[in-house]
Amino acid sequence: MSRRCELTGKGPMTGNNVSHAKNRTRRRFLPNLQDVSLMSESLGRTFKFRISNAALRTVDHRGGLDAFFAKSKDAELSPAALKVKKDIAKAAAEA
Repeated sequence: MSRRCELTGKGPMTGNNVSHAKNRTRRRFLPNLQDVSLMSESLGRTFKFRISNAALRTVDHRGGLDAFFAKSKDAELSPAALKVKKDIAKAAAEA
Protein backbone atom coordinates (compact mmCIF):
# COMPACT_ATOMS: atom_id res chain seq x y z
CA MET A 1 0.00 0.00 0.00
CA SER A 2 1.56 3.27 -1.10
CA ARG A 3 1.92 6.23 1.22
CA ARG A 4 -0.16 8.50 -0.97
CA CYS A 5 -3.44 10.29 -0.21
CA GLU A 6 -6.24 8.97 -2.42
CA LEU A 7 -8.01 12.33 -2.72
CA THR A 8 -5.23 14.92 -2.94
CA GLY A 9 -2.30 12.84 -4.22
CA LYS A 10 -0.07 14.09 -1.41
CA GLY A 11 2.93 11.77 -0.95
CA PRO A 12 6.23 11.53 0.91
CA MET A 13 8.74 14.37 0.63
CA THR A 14 12.45 14.27 1.37
CA GLY A 15 14.71 16.62 3.28
CA ASN A 16 17.51 16.79 5.82
CA ASN A 17 17.85 16.32 9.54
CA VAL A 18 20.20 19.14 10.52
CA SER A 19 22.04 18.87 13.82
CA HIS A 20 23.43 21.73 15.87
CA ALA A 21 26.83 21.03 14.26
CA LYS A 22 25.18 21.37 10.82
CA ASN A 23 25.57 17.64 10.02
CA ARG A 24 22.96 16.74 7.42
CA THR A 25 21.38 13.30 7.09
CA ARG A 26 18.56 12.49 4.69
CA ARG A 27 15.06 11.87 5.99
CA ARG A 28 11.50 11.43 4.70
CA PHE A 29 8.49 13.55 5.59
CA LEU A 30 5.50 11.18 5.42
CA PRO A 31 1.90 12.41 5.07
CA ASN A 32 -0.41 11.82 8.04
CA LEU A 33 -2.64 9.15 6.45
CA GLN A 34 -5.83 7.87 8.09
CA ASP A 35 -8.33 5.18 7.07
CA VAL A 36 -11.73 6.88 6.97
CA SER A 37 -15.25 6.15 5.74
CA LEU A 38 -16.89 9.10 3.99
CA MET A 39 -20.61 9.34 3.25
CA SER A 40 -21.98 10.37 -0.13
CA GLU A 41 -25.33 12.17 0.12
CA SER A 42 -26.34 11.59 -3.51
CA LEU A 43 -25.57 7.85 -3.48
CA GLY A 44 -26.60 7.28 0.13
CA ARG A 45 -23.65 5.03 1.02
CA THR A 46 -20.19 5.21 2.53
CA PHE A 47 -16.81 4.75 0.87
CA LYS A 48 -13.51 3.83 2.54
CA PHE A 49 -10.46 5.91 1.66
CA ARG A 50 -6.90 6.29 2.95
CA ILE A 51 -6.50 10.05 3.06
CA SER A 52 -4.37 12.67 4.80
CA ASN A 53 -5.72 14.78 7.66
CA ALA A 54 -5.40 17.85 5.44
CA ALA A 55 -7.66 16.19 2.85
CA LEU A 56 -10.21 15.31 5.54
CA ARG A 57 -10.32 18.96 6.63
CA THR A 58 -10.73 20.01 2.98
CA VAL A 59 -13.66 17.60 2.51
CA ASP A 60 -15.35 19.10 5.60
CA HIS A 61 -14.62 22.66 4.43
CA ARG A 62 -16.10 22.10 0.97
CA GLY A 63 -19.29 20.61 2.41
CA GLY A 64 -18.92 16.85 2.09
CA LEU A 65 -17.66 14.21 -0.31
CA ASP A 66 -19.97 15.17 -3.19
CA ALA A 67 -18.91 18.82 -3.13
CA PHE A 68 -15.24 17.83 -2.84
CA PHE A 69 -15.43 15.63 -5.94
CA ALA A 70 -17.25 18.37 -7.86
CA LYS A 71 -14.23 20.69 -7.47
CA SER A 72 -11.40 18.10 -7.56
CA LYS A 73 -9.14 17.42 -10.54
CA ASP A 74 -9.03 13.92 -12.01
CA ALA A 75 -5.21 13.88 -12.09
CA GLU A 76 -4.97 14.04 -8.28
CA LEU A 77 -7.44 11.24 -7.55
CA SER A 78 -6.68 7.53 -7.22
CA PRO A 79 -8.44 5.07 -9.58
CA ALA A 80 -10.88 4.06 -6.83
CA ALA A 81 -11.71 7.69 -6.07
CA LEU A 82 -12.20 8.41 -9.80
CA LYS A 83 -14.78 5.61 -9.99
CA VAL A 84 -16.66 7.06 -7.01
CA LYS A 85 -16.51 10.55 -8.57
CA LYS A 86 -18.04 9.26 -11.82
CA ASP A 87 -20.81 7.44 -9.90
CA ILE A 88 -21.63 10.63 -7.96
CA ALA A 89 -21.64 12.70 -11.15
CA LYS A 90 -23.99 10.21 -12.82
CA ALA A 91 -26.35 10.26 -9.81
CA ALA A 92 -26.33 14.08 -9.78
CA ALA A 93 -27.14 14.19 -13.51
CA GLU A 94 -30.13 11.88 -13.04
CA ALA A 95 -31.53 13.94 -10.15
